[in-house]
Amino acid sequence: MRYWLVMPAAGSGSRFGATLPKQYAPLAGRTVIEWALAPFLADSRCAHAVIALAPGDPHWSEVAGRLAAAGGALGITRVTGGEARSRSVRLGLAALEARAGPDDWVLVHDAARPCLEAGDLDRLVAALADHALGGLLASPVRDTLKRTAGGDATVCSTVERSGLWRALTPQMFRFRPLCAALDAAHAAARLPGDEAEALEWLGERPLLVEGAASNLKITSADDLAVAAALLRARRPP
Repeated sequence: MRYWLVMPAAGSGSRFGATLPKQYAPLAGRTVIEWALAPFLADSRCAHAVIALAPGDPHWSEVAGRLAAAGGALGITRVTGGEARSRSVRLGLAALEARAGPDDWVLVHDAARPCLEAGDLDRLVAALADHALGGLLASPVRDTLKRTAGGDATVCSTVERSGLWRALTPQMFRFRPLCAALDAAHAAARLPGDEAEALEWLGERPLLVEGAASNLKITSADDLAVAAALLRARRPP
């Protein structure tokens, strides 16, 4: 089988608290986005990648140059993203209209997730290969969860964690249903938190495929330190 990759990377990373957007932060000799792309550029099943970037993004050209020098920039299209993640994903999908069939698979992966393991990617693709709709990598919630009331830090209640999962990426769905779900959400002035939620709003039930909790999303400098340690641990001695 083959699949298409869409990577939303138009965010400014305002919570990251640095001069560079988090996807361009240095990490273990590369940038975060280069690590996020790496499993797909090394995967022969990935037919093409579309990266949705902020208007006037001044950082991508340097990354693209390094990828070209390493022989890994072929098959990447750059498009201008939107003001929200789901709009960036939809613009990335629009760039595939002339190439992707309605039942083709599209994988959406966050540019700020640099620690995806190749084994998790393989597991997702294998689990969903014959699925009618698609699904996503996810990790069961193992911590005790607390709910607060209002804006303070006072505990209101403890949340039952049974059946709760942390949504990860990649999320893998058929091309046309994913386009339709995002179009319906945007037409209703709704912005889904991820692709699965847009399909859930249409009554669909995406499949969860368990993935490693180490597939973290970079939101702070502390996350960068954890990601660096994870990537170092994977390198052969």
